This record gives sequence, structure tokens and C-alpha cells, in this order.
Amino acid sequence: MYKQKSKLKNRRISARKSAKTIQFNSKSKLFNLVKRLSPSWQACLPIACLIVLGWGYAAVAQSPAAEQTTAELKTELKVALDTLWVAIAAFLVFFMNAGFGMLETGFCRQKNAVNVLAKNLIVFALATVAFWAIGFGFMFGDGNDFIGLNGFFLTGADNSPTTGDAYQGVFSALSWAGVPLAAKFLFQLVFAGTAATIVSGAVAERIKFVDFLIFSILLVGIAYPITGHWIWGAGWLADKGFWDFAGSTVVHSVGGWAALMGAAFLGPRIGKYQDGKVVALPGHNMSIATLGCLILWLGWFGFNPGSTMAADPNAITHIALTTNMAGAVGGIAATATAWWYLGKPDLSMIINGILAGLVAITAPCAYVSIPSAVIIGLIAGVLVVFAVTVFDKLGIDDPVGATSVHLVCGVWGTLAVGLWAVGPGVYSWYGEGAGPVKGLFAGGGLEQLGIQFLGVISVGGMTVLISSIFWLVLKATLGIRVTREEELEGLDIGEHGMEAYSGFLKEASPGGFADGGKFGGYSSGEDLSKTI
Repeated sequence: MYKQKSKLKNRRISARKSAKTIQFNSKSKLFNLVKRLSPSWQACLPIACLIVLGWGYAAVAQSPAAEQTTAELKTELKVALDTLWVAIAAFLVFFMNAGFGMLETGFCRQKNAVNVLAKNLIVFALATVAFWAIGFGFMFGDGNDFIGLNGFFLTGADNSPTTGDAYQGVFSALSWAGVPLAAKFLFQLVFAGTAATIVSGAVAERIKFVDFLIFSILLVGIAYPITGHWIWGAGWLADKGFWDFAGSTVVHSVGGWAALMGAAFLGPRIGKYQDGKVVALPGHNMSIATLGCLILWLGWFGFNPGSTMAADPNAITHIALTTNMAGAVGGIAATATAWWYLGKPDLSMIINGILAGLVAITAPCAYVSIPSAVIIGLIAGVLVVFAVTVFDKLGIDDPVGATSVHLVCGVWGTLAVGLWAVGPGVYSWYGEGAGPVKGLFAGGGLEQLGIQFLGVISVGGMTVLISSIFWLVLKATLGIRVTREEELEGLDIGEHGMEAYSGFLKEASPGGFADGGKFGGYSSGEDLSKTI
């Protein structure tokens, strides 16, 4: 009996020793493993332990009383997804500034490249401050049917993302959007910046830099918000049933009207008209102009689908598809039209044709079918080719075709709502009170087309009036055009004291190079291949 107990005891002692030996060996192996790690990895181990402990504490610290209901969690998730989508769309639209900068620079001559780039870079910074200070309040603040009177400097009551009747604040016009106020402002800001950028191209190569800066502030702070309030700010045009989903009129035609008046008051560039004929002043870099077009095309997938301001998969994909189809067909139509009308498939017309289709579909993108988007883009592509030549013949010198693309096709896209809108009950996001009635070619009457026409002429008239006042005051006080010498030398030197392509031969006259039209003993029109 004793021997049996001794054996059992010895077995237990032996087992304990064996366990301790295994435990010791395991600790030794772990210690050696840690020891073999680099100092950086060794320093991370305590942090990892703290994170794990923190997670564990957070998991057990929440009391049952603080637990959220399923409905509350779903609401919070929807707000988060909507906000993420709106932010991404805003970033895409912001990136369109790069597209505008490259497009306009490529379409202009190399001696003005720095000036064009500087305008496109600074304009969004100015727009940010102007729209934050007064523009957003004028456009979306509670006021009357003509103008908003609250929310300046983004102040005032607001309980976003609460929507509908539960909304309490000074931005009632945006109470339908279930995202925080900051997201609403950011998205609308990038649209306001786009309107000012449109003007830059039309007045390029001869406007004083300071005048453009002042006009941009006035446009974004006053002119753009007033007409925008009529439509998107629950103003009188919205009350009448005018619809512009993403801004063919609110953004593009407003920028186009302002650009038209600026180009008219400035007059044409030196050398544009000789002996009663229109002389082409070709851009210096079509490569970056083409890249700028592609960037703008990409940005439009934020511009139009982002205007849902909600992560609605059906709406986003439909709008993205109508947008893409119109842009693609616009480019094809402009290519064919230029080939027939001008004799060559002009690259600048291809670029402007794509942009024309995108501008035209901006207003009706959520309200029309895919086949209708194709027709809208096709007509826009044809229109832009003829519009460029018509403006040239009228003496309106627009180096990049901004008025043809944004004004003409912005008006066309706005009217297209009254022609092809499908009406309520067709799309899931498009119900009673959420959009226009049926258009003329969709089985409706002339009602919606008449309202759209009223909006076009009202916004156009107001923008022409306000922008003309701005341009005339600037012309009378500061003078809006650079001197003849500065224009011939290039605004890069005259306005900025630097060159975009230092060390390269630079144009100094409308038709040739710095030596008065001679290059290596040959005139600029001769075949330079003979010198090789």
C-alpha cells in the first residue's frame, strides 16, 4: 500500500516537473523568438497588447441600456454611406479643376500657359472663401423666393442629417439631403468653383489677372448664388416646376453667360481677325488638352451621379450611364460633323463634342432613358461645332470654346428635360413631386418645356445683367485688358514674370515666332522638313 502511494506520488512529482520543463522550454522558445525580432517589431508588441486589452474593455463596458436598436443602426449606417458617397463625388468634381486647367492651357498659346494655370489654380481658393462667407447663404439660406438671407459663414441652426419635416434650421432648401451640413456645403462648393472656372477659358490670353480674380469672387459670391437660389434654393423657379438635376443651367449656362459677356467686353485677341477673316490661333499642346478632357469626363461621374446626395445604387448607376452615353455620342457626333463641315476630324472639336454631350445631359440625366440620352448627346455634339464658328463670325473670341460648350449646350440640355423626361412612376427614385412631368416626346405636352424655357431666359437675363455690371465697373476702374505689348509678349512675362517653358523658343506674334515669323531662315508657313 505504501509502495503504491509512493509510486503514485512520484508519478505526480514527475508529471509536475515535466510540465514545468515544457512550460520553461515554451517560455524560452517564445523569449528567443521575441529576441530574434528587430527592435521596431519588439516595440510594437506592447502597443498590440494595449489595443487588444482596449478592445476587450470596450466590448464588456457597454451596458444594455446603451445598446442601439436595429432601426437606429440602420439609420446611422445609411447616413455614413450617403456621406461617404457625397464626399467621394465632391472629390471627383474638385479634381475637374485639374481637367479645366490642362484643357485651357493646351488650347492656349505657350506664352500664356503660366497665366492660364495660375487662374485655374487660384480660382477655387477664392471660390471657397467667397462661397463660405456669403454665397452658400444667398443660395441655400432661408429667405424669400428671390434670395437667401441666412447661413452666412455657414452659421445658424441646423440639425442635419435629419430630413423632411423633422429638419430644424436655416437651410430648409437642403432638408431633403440626409447628410451632415458640412457634406452639403462641400458638394455645393465644388459646383460653385466650376462656374467660375468656365469664365477663365473664354477670357484667356488678354485679361488682367487681378480683374479675373475680382470677377470670380463676385460671380461665386453674388451672381451664381442668386440664380441658383431660384432653382436649387426653393426659389420662384422651383415653385413653378423648373428642374435641373445637376446644373446644365445652374452651373454651366451661368458660367457660359458670364464668359460670353467677358469675351464681348474684352474684345478679340490681337491677330484673331485679319482682313475681315477669322484667323485660327491654335493651342500649343493638344496632348495635355486631351488629358484634361479625359479628367473632366471622369469628374462628371461625380458631378451628375453625386447630385443624388445619397448612396442609391439604382439612381447612381442609371445617371452614370446616361452621362457616359451622352458624352460618348457627343464626341462621335462632333467628329463626324467637323469632318464634314471643316474637312478634317479636328481634335479640338472632338474634345469639345465630348464635353458638349456631358454638359447637355447634366440637367436631364436622372429624368431620361438611355436612348434619350444618346439623342441629347448627339444633338449637342453637332451644335457645338456650329456654335464655335458662329461665335467666331460674331466677333466673340473664345480661345477654348467655353461659350459654345457650356452656354449653348447648357441651354440645350435644360430644354431637353421638357422634351424627354419620362415622368413619375418609371424610375424608383423618381416619384410624384420628385421631378418633372412627362416631356413632349415622352407622351406629355408642352407644359414642362415651357417652364424650362422660362428658366433659361430668366437665368440668362439675370446673369447677363449682373455680370455686365461687374465687367463694366472693372473696365471703368482698373481696366480689364492688358496692354498690346504685354499681349504680344505673353501674359506669362507681363503678368507673372516667368515662363512655363523656360529655354524653349516662344511665340511673340500672332502668326509666328519671336523673330517675326522666321525660323532658321524660313517663314512659319514653309515646310521645315527641308532643313533636316
